[in-house]
Amino acid sequence: MSRVSVRTPLAALAALSLLPLAASAQGGPPPPPPAPFPTVQAPVGNPITPDKVLLGKALFWDEQMSSSRTMACATCHIPGNGGTDPRAVQGITTNPGFDGLFGTSDDVTGSLGAIQSNVDGLYEPEASFGLDVQVTTRKANSVINAAFPQELFWDGRATSTFFDPLTGAQVLAAGAALESQAAEPPISSIEMGHLGEDWAEVATRIAGATPLAMASGLPTDLANFVAGRSYPQLFQDAFGSAEVSPARIAMAIATYQRTLISDQNPNDDFVQGNPTALTPLELQGLNVFNGVGRCGTCHGGPLLTDNLFHNTGVRPNFEDQGRFDVTGIPADRGRFKTPGLRNVELMAPYFHNGSAATLEEVVEFYDRGGDFHVNQSPLIIPLNLPQNQKDALVAYLKRPLNDPRVLAETAPFDGLTLYSETQQTPDLYGSGTPTPQGVQARMVAVEPPLIGSSELTLGLADGPGFGQAMLAVDFATGSFDLLGAEVLVGATSNMLLLQAGPMKGVAGEGYASLNLSIPTDPTLQGLSVYTQWFVLNTQGLFTTEGAELTLF
Repeated sequence: MSRVSVRTPLAALAALSLLPLAASAQGGPPPPPPAPFPTVQAPVGNPITPDKVLLGKALFWDEQMSSSRTMACATCHIPGNGGTDPRAVQGITTNPGFDGLFGTSDDVTGSLGAIQSNVDGLYEPEASFGLDVQVTTRKANSVINAAFPQELFWDGRATSTFFDPLTGAQVLAAGAALESQAAEPPISSIEMGHLGEDWAEVATRIAGATPLAMASGLPTDLANFVAGRSYPQLFQDAFGSAEVSPARIAMAIATYQRTLISDQNPNDDFVQGNPTALTPLELQGLNVFNGVGRCGTCHGGPLLTDNLFHNTGVRPNFEDQGRFDVTGIPADRGRFKTPGLRNVELMAPYFHNGSAATLEEVVEFYDRGGDFHVNQSPLIIPLNLPQNQKDALVAYLKRPLNDPRVLAETAPFDGLTLYSETQQTPDLYGSGTPTPQGVQARMVAVEPPLIGSSELTLGLADGPGFGQAMLAVDFATGSFDLLGAEVLVGATSNMLLLQAGPMKGVAGEGYASLNLSIPTDPTLQGLSVYTQWFVLNTQGLFTTEGAELTLF
């Protein structure tokens, strides 16, 4: 393998296997020397180069990687949030879990993805989410320090051998778990793709896209790299030819991720000999971590993880079988990958299903020995720690493990501003008019009105089950009555009334969608467009709220 050096402190967190420091102070044997922080290794066939890192960073932060242009890799993996998804919030980003019912004990706090759509971009209701944005079945893992494991994802299905996402041919023989991982989300109909999406479509979309056209706040080096150039030109610099292929996309993204190495924090400073780097409470927590807390058993070493798979008893095995779904080995039922604990304070909520909202809840979980014990790891036992030890342990898991560069979002953890994070996203206004039965159809407007887009999808959800659906598009707002329904567009001479055809579904779950095409005309920059759905049936005319789209 080719190698690239990263900062290697003389005493990294392998000290988590040390004896409690108090023992040494009392004359016991000195602790063993800490192991050095590992060196990043790139697989043979995908060496790390500056241009490839910048290309991978552009792709990682580009929402045009998704078919709806609403999701980038970075959307679920913000470096400043420990490399995980800041949008994952209990009670808000909920997947109904194994039983398919919201509000039950197996609900999962996952990551927001895409509205389910067909190959033509039109929306297709999903059983649990309808025309709402889908939520993943597991919480997103961190991308920070993901360069080191030989398997990635909670179940380890992304292996170190990388196969071409399009042809299936082996591309990289070993050390390529990051490439394997990068190949999955873009074609997932939950995360970034449409139903039946394939990598040929992804590569074609990227080849024709203006790099980072939707992002802002680019770091200077990245801004200079992409300025005025196409993706084929960027691939020329990174790979030696202009071909934008699925394998190259994954290899570039993986190369960028190999630079996201967090190896600096107050605990590192303490282990390297700075006695003031930890407070007395944090030092007590370190000793609990290494001693009676038994945390270092799975979270030892400089990365604070053994990179193995354990069933800790978070939920019953049948709900999510974890590693078993990859290996088929019965002993792997309910086993999930041990996450690293660097920057763990920033990664809430915790566990593969996001069921622990805080580190305090995590500590309480392990203190009681987990919740479900069938096939549970024998390493998980009740601890019955006193409250002062639990408080100290939580204190140690917070500030001492945070990399200041991650907290400040400075290089290599600097990022961009995604379109979805700006004030340019579609705004809904007004309230619309319900049917006599109280069915209030609603506007679905989440996709970006990017100039030159040939497929901006707008949807109608929760409407009546019959009638003709029409979308009004105008350049002015309005507020007047038409056949007893409130019209919220201006009805000017420029208004378009686009036919979407008969409503689909049943009353209260009726739906429709339509694609708009925006001309490639720079003079449209900043123009506001106003849209509203109408449904006309034998009971009358019914409307949704309006949506204001600001072209960019």
